[in-house]
Amino acid sequence: MALADFLFLLAIAGACGVLGQLVAGYSHGGCLVAVVVGFIGAYLGNWLSDKVGLPEMLRVEVGGATFPLLWSVIGSAFLVALISLVSGRRW
Repeated sequence: MALADFLFLLAIAGACGVLGQLVAGYSHGGCLVAVVVGFIGAYLGNWLSDKVGLPEMLRVEVGGATFPLLWSVIGSAFLVALISLVSGRRW
């Protein structure tokens, strides 16, 4: 994977993380936090879709790696909602 592909993948993960934070209604942190939330959300969303048996939809291929857009946003929203519940802060 080239550097440009990796940077593009980071931008996609950041956008998915921001969308997940907007859906959950809770945001804490900046751009780096959104990228981390996007990657963890992608992993969590894929795991959740495998357990439920739903197909992978809206995926992007970057440099030979696939990134699930829809499940990343859903997983990010779930992760951010869980973090807000654990931290005790109000939305």
